[in-house]
Amino acid sequence: MGVQLGDIIPKERIEFEDLAGRKIAIDAFNCLYQFLSIIRQPDGTPLMDSKQRVTSHLSGLFYRTGKLVEFGILPIYVFDGKPPDLKRRVSEERRQIREEAHEKWKAAITAGDMVAAKRHAQASSKLTGEMIDESKRLLEAMGIPWVQALGEGEAQAAYMVQHGDAWASASQDYDSILFGSPKLIRNLTVSGRRKLPGKNVYVSVEPELIELQKALDNLGIDRKQLIDMGIMMGTDFNEGIKGIGPKKALAYAKEGKSVKQVYKEMEQEPEVDVDELRELFLKHDITSDYSLKWGNVNKTALSKILVDEHDFSEERIEKTMEELDEKLNQKASQARLDSWF
Repeated sequence: MGVQLGDIIPKERIEFEDLAGRKIAIDAFNCLYQFLSIIRQPDGTPLMDSKQRVTSHLSGLFYRTGKLVEFGILPIYVFDGKPPDLKRRVSEERRQIREEAHEKWKAAITAGDMVAAKRHAQASSKLTGEMIDESKRLLEAMGIPWVQALGEGEAQAAYMVQHGDAWASASQDYDSILFGSPKLIRNLTVSGRRKLPGKNVYVSVEPELIELQKALDNLGIDRKQLIDMGIMMGTDFNEGIKGIGPKKALAYAKEGKSVKQVYKEMEQEPEVDVDELRELFLKHDITSDYSLKWGNVNKTALSKILVDEHDFSEERIEKTMEELDEKLNQKASQARLDSWF
């Protein structure tokens, strides 16, 4: 879920056309969970093949990545590695929430309430090791690079942007800027129309750009203070201080109060080591051992994965394969030409 900074972080709308030629490091787990949640039948059942294996993640990854490449974007998918010890409690809570949502989904199906069924089904989405391996294999066949992070994928993506290997990171979570990503793009893989929860109302979802330094200047704080704000509010690694939202956290930060001081003032005890958590955002384990190459679309391998193994329509995937091959070959040729100058 990540830290909830949306109400106070300045952001600007950005067009897909503005991202042409840009390398974007995408938080793979965040993206795959989106696909598993959104790409479902009206009753909440995920897409499946004839062997009842979930294919929502493959469908989203294939078609959405193809659309990004069509816009001239060069995606890089960054996969989470071993979760930090601080995340164990949160991971267990999320597992319980998914299990409860699954039971509520079954009950809603029995009651014939399809609206509730789909809502609960989306909350029950589970990303398995097999799905992760399938996704990496699919990306390789598509000619799209992926990077295996040592720890959090968002931290690895932030490092890649800091070092010029990507122009921006992409995630729905704001944790990327806590990890120090100079630029964060939200709604890159979920743009379009979205139905508001519990309402028959749709809103437009467009890509938006957040620039870390601009955000800090606008808020009048530095990155360490932003991290402290995140810890006050709650992150993927801690629950936060009860009664503290974005505006209160910002007020405390601008007063120069530390997280520990606010915990004491609010007469609460942190459930994690605050200093350790702050250090996790400032000095997360990353790897510089990766290679970024686009192109060499393997149509045979793509057809085997999608059509032969998972029952996708060959006719439906053909157009995306052709466009992917054409666009990536153009980019590869341009990269080879640019290397001479």
